Amino acid sequence: MHWTKRIITTIASCALILFSGPWAQIAGGQTPPVKPGTRPSSSSSASMQDWWKNAVIYEIYPRSFQDSNGDGIGDLNGITDRLDYLRDLGVDAIWLTPVYPSPQVDFGYDISDYKNIDPQYGTLADFDRLVAEAGKRNIRIIMDMVMNHTSDKHEWFIQSQSSRDNPYRDWYMWHDGKGQTATDKGVPPNNWQSVFGHSAWQWDEKTRQYYYHKFYIQQPDLNWYNPKVHQAFEDILRFWLKRGVGGFRFDAITTLYEDPGMADEGVVMDKDGKPKINAYGDPQLDGSKTDNLPGLHPVMQEMRATSDEFNSNKFPGERVLIGETYLPNIEELKKMYGPVDKPEFQLPMDTQVGFINKLDVTAFRSKLIDAETHLSANIPLIVFDNHDNPRLDARYGDGVHDTEIERVISTILFASRGTSLFYYGDEIGMKTTPPTRKADVKDPIGVTGWPKEKGRDGERTPMQWNASKNAGFTTGTPWLPVPPNSATINVKAAEANPDSMLAWYKSLILLKKTNPAFEQGANLMLDTDNTKVLSWMRQAQGAPQVVVSVNFTADPQLVNLTASGAGLEPAHLKTLLKSPGGVDPVSLDRVALGPFGVYIGEVQ
Repeated sequence: MHWTKRIITTIASCALILFSGPWAQIAGGQTPPVKPGTRPSSSSSASMQDWWKNAVIYEIYPRSFQDSNGDGIGDLNGITDRLDYLRDLGVDAIWLTPVYPSPQVDFGYDISDYKNIDPQYGTLADFDRLVAEAGKRNIRIIMDMVMNHTSDKHEWFIQSQSSRDNPYRDWYMWHDGKGQTATDKGVPPNNWQSVFGHSAWQWDEKTRQYYYHKFYIQQPDLNWYNPKVHQAFEDILRFWLKRGVGGFRFDAITTLYEDPGMADEGVVMDKDGKPKINAYGDPQLDGSKTDNLPGLHPVMQEMRATSDEFNSNKFPGERVLIGETYLPNIEELKKMYGPVDKPEFQLPMDTQVGFINKLDVTAFRSKLIDAETHLSANIPLIVFDNHDNPRLDARYGDGVHDTEIERVISTILFASRGTSLFYYGDEIGMKTTPPTRKADVKDPIGVTGWPKEKGRDGERTPMQWNASKNAGFTTGTPWLPVPPNSATINVKAAEANPDSMLAWYKSLILLKKTNPAFEQGANLMLDTDNTKVLSWMRQAQGAPQVVVSVNFTADPQLVNLTASGAGLEPAHLKTLLKSPGGVDPVSLDRVALGPFGVYIGEVQ
């Protein structure tokens, strides 16, 4: 909401893949690109039980991916029509943002029925077909699970709002106001705020109490102190698991619980001792009473146990639980995996790496070391982009070298240890395209916060498939305008260009899945005093070491990868992948990188 392997036998020399120029060479000879209908394999995932450990997960915002019926809104059949593209890209799983019935106040995150499909996206039969067709291509479907709140049009809330003595009343957070009397509603119970601006408490005149909403007014929060809420969601998970989904991404999961004492949250002060003010004109609060409270861990242990019921011969393959986990440090992230005897998420999102939002070598090195050394045997899930944040160009680009910078970011994403999650369109370099007028804003956040907060429309524009009028997304009028740059930034153009971002993504993903050091190897940082180039080594027992260097600057850099104390001696390198126009280094102690250049090589 806030903003989430196949089997191969690797034989030393003949499995060694070299990339250069168009990046497809093997042992000195040209080899054709991956043929349509095939996909990279991975020896580290011979067991379906650990398919997610080196996986590539692709987030789809269904409204914007592919429209199959000309109504201007993307749908499930449109996604099914594009599965071959995703297979050839190397995707292992698709995370769908919500496709349940919804009034669409928050474009699906306000759910009115958890056991059906919204008609604008299709039917349950269409969903079952998507799961089946994806399965034929070894792609799993991951559902978005929203447990913090429902729509105010959900039957549970309609019942809850009907009277104070309704059996569903305590399924939600109802409370009297401060100073409330028989004739005066008083003021909200405390200072808690909605993420989307202003008080998180909404007065209900009929039953004369306030209800709590962490997000929109139309998204009342569920009361997780009520055991019946737990039971209801266990049942919902089972409904979709029986339909063959590969798992769930849990939205806004750290906001599940609130302080039962209803205490005010602290106000964040600036350096002058004055309250910081957010984009909506409200004092910034510290989140101490409404975010990351301990109660969420037992809940996720319950949900994991429910999911694990389906890891059997009848339902082969491990179901994976992904968490939307914006957390302050690596210690809090580690908690999200749960103890060994009571596991929680397999893959809580490590947003501390991907949302640094500036090209700072020291910060990236520190966060990647954290992910490598402070998560025990757990697998990191690295993510840089999603439907709630401006795209990579807006957060990392400089307006001149955006493509090169996106190569740097994607290299960190795919060449680091763990699972990789990326957002539709990243693979072709889609740009953030926000509205220029308030009248054009679709996202209510933008309506409330304009002009300081323009909303999230800019990162949700339709997928750019070709250079046609609507970029191949729809034959109708698209729900959001197609950016003008679709004439040049699109899949068809990228497929014809061996130096395109799409070709780079395919090469990185292929390397991730076929090189033993990338499949199984640990990360070890190199040249650790360097503040301009980030370098690391991937090493796995019995496999050649692989080094990676990425230049964070617009100036050429010369790197000595033997200077870090990692035990590397000057040695020859065999190039696996490099930026277009890059040079092959003679030795580890002299690796030359162009502006925002990338080099990946195997130590000889």
